[in-house]
Amino acid sequence: MRTPKLAALELRKFGRGRLPRAAMAALLLLPLLYGALYLWSFWDPYGRLNKIPVALVNADQGATARGHKLTAGDDIARKLSHSSAGFDWQETDAAHAAKGVENGKYYLSLTIPADFSRRVASSSGNDPQTGALQVRTNDANNYVVGQISRSVFAEIRSAASANASRSFYDNIFVSFSDIHDKTQHAAQGADDLHGGIDKAQQATGQLAKGLGTAKNASDQIGNGLDTLQSATGQLADGVHTAADGTQKLADKVNGSVDSYGPFLKSHSKEIGTIAQLVADASQAIRDNLTQLPQKAAQLATKTQTNADNARAYYRTHCGTVPLPGADCGALKDIADGADQAARAAGDVDTLVKDNSSSFDKIDGDLKTLHSLAQRIADEAPTLSTDMDNAVAQVNALNSGLHKLATGADGVHDGTTTAKNAIDSLGSGIGDLRSGAQSINGGMYKLSDGSNTLATGLKDGVQQIPDYGKRDRDTRTSVMSDPVRLLSQATHKAPTYGTGLAPYFIPLSLWVGAMVAYMLMQPLSKRALSAGAPAWRIAFAGWLPVAAIGVLQTGALLSVLHWAIGLQMARATGTVGFLVLVAACFAAMVQLLNARFGPAGRVLVLALLMLQLTSAGGTYPVQASPGFFNAIHPFLPMSYIVDGLRHLITGGEMWPVWRACLVLLAFTAGSLTLTAWSARRKQVWTVDRLHPEISL
Repeated sequence: MRTPKLAALELRKFGRGRLPRAAMAALLLLPLLYGALYLWSFWDPYGRLNKIPVALVNADQGATARGHKLTAGDDIARKLSHSSAGFDWQETDAAHAAKGVENGKYYLSLTIPADFSRRVASSSGNDPQTGALQVRTNDANNYVVGQISRSVFAEIRSAASANASRSFYDNIFVSFSDIHDKTQHAAQGADDLHGGIDKAQQATGQLAKGLGTAKNASDQIGNGLDTLQSATGQLADGVHTAADGTQKLADKVNGSVDSYGPFLKSHSKEIGTIAQLVADASQAIRDNLTQLPQKAAQLATKTQTNADNARAYYRTHCGTVPLPGADCGALKDIADGADQAARAAGDVDTLVKDNSSSFDKIDGDLKTLHSLAQRIADEAPTLSTDMDNAVAQVNALNSGLHKLATGADGVHDGTTTAKNAIDSLGSGIGDLRSGAQSINGGMYKLSDGSNTLATGLKDGVQQIPDYGKRDRDTRTSVMSDPVRLLSQATHKAPTYGTGLAPYFIPLSLWVGAMVAYMLMQPLSKRALSAGAPAWRIAFAGWLPVAAIGVLQTGALLSVLHWAIGLQMARATGTVGFLVLVAACFAAMVQLLNARFGPAGRVLVLALLMLQLTSAGGTYPVQASPGFFNAIHPFLPMSYIVDGLRHLITGGEMWPVWRACLVLLAFTAGSLTLTAWSARRKQVWTVDRLHPEISL
């Protein structure tokens, strides 16, 4: 009998009554119980977190930061309550939240402490503190919810930290702007200071120069005062000498006046007459100078005559018996004078004769003599009065010179004091000049320093940022959340169920094959009894279950796609691949049942468990213990899960082709070993007639 006919005979048994047909229908729908129902229950749990009740306790009392009211706790509570994502937040107090988490009313609780805003606001003060959100979970309610909450609260913490950081960094940037403005003002002030110091430096330079000039002037004044002091000393000495001389003169004049005053007063006429005679004589001599030799002789004669007359007059009035009222002493003097004049005339005559070549000089001398004699003759009538005036003037001169001597002493003392003062002034000016030069040097250095300060502050102004509100918002946003995860999922699974489909679909097909061989014989007893070829027997037992697997695949994918919403990147490839999976699983289950009989059903279940734990369907196999990593490469479901992921969500095809090769190898190997088992079963043994266990 041919293989298809043998396979058809096996399937025909399920059409002979209601119960077999019901069994066949159940067999076709069984994978839906494992595949569709499981995936449906896990399809999108994260999209339904808003159905999970959790407690929210907002005990925050708010705070004040930089004059503004801060309510960080209220902001978080408001955002959570109005958020469409996340849990079903139910605000309550701390006591009810703790009780609800304990008895299962709430899966967990989030508490915002009373000092939360104060701690957030402390970031702008001198004692920054960290604000803490308190989470309470109870794994006795649900362990997975606790795990999910960690990722949700990590986002809440990150958002709260970003908001707090934005406020903190905004204050920093505002402070930067304030520092920028203050530094700019300081730079302007330093610039003004530099200008003022420059002017002061120039002024101190001019002061030092002026003090140098003043020092030179004071030195010159000191030198002049030295000279003046010496001169005033000499003046004082000279005035004292003059005063002494005038004192002697005054004494002598006053003495002479006492002696000759009466004579001059009584004989002024005679003196005038004699003086006039001298004047006339001298003039006559001048007039007759050319005739001087002759005239000199005549003059000598005449003056001798006058002398004789004077002498005679003297003898007449002052002879043996002097005449009453005659001033014999004065007449004697006149007579003596006349004698002297006569002798002088004689001498002149002689002199003229000896010095006739010197008449020009003699003429000048005569002129002088004539002037003096004429003046005496002219002033003789007032000689007494002039003498009194002269005496008074001499006395006044004497008194003035004595006063001048006293004043000269004072002047000398004053110049000495002035000299000492100007020496002290010069020394002080010298010290002041040295100080001014030191100040000028210091001002020069200060000018350089202020210029460096002004330049540094200007450079600092350029380096200190001055952000506007828009720049502050941008920078606080970046600094509060400097690293963002730009996740780019390649071939992303849209739902949690889509991600688990490559794991649950092969599971359901394996269960379908396992149950199918519970209802059908892995090897046809008729074929075994008829002595059909072993390969034909193997194929006859495999084809019905493989065909049922194809129908199971179609039913499962139809429900998953149209009822649940599974989207497949390569739908046709997925269908073809799962047909190969169903065929492979049918061959493997057939082998275990054919080779080991009733014990093979236990091995089928055990092999299913090994495949499920080592396939890496939920977590990467590297996260499993070493045993599962060791058996992972040797079981077909490891390759099936990998291939289905690339068919459903997309990606390169190499894992699919590799899985196909593995499935073909397992299918061929299983059928070969099943044929070998069929050949052995054509020989009846005691074990076959009386098996140790029957299922």
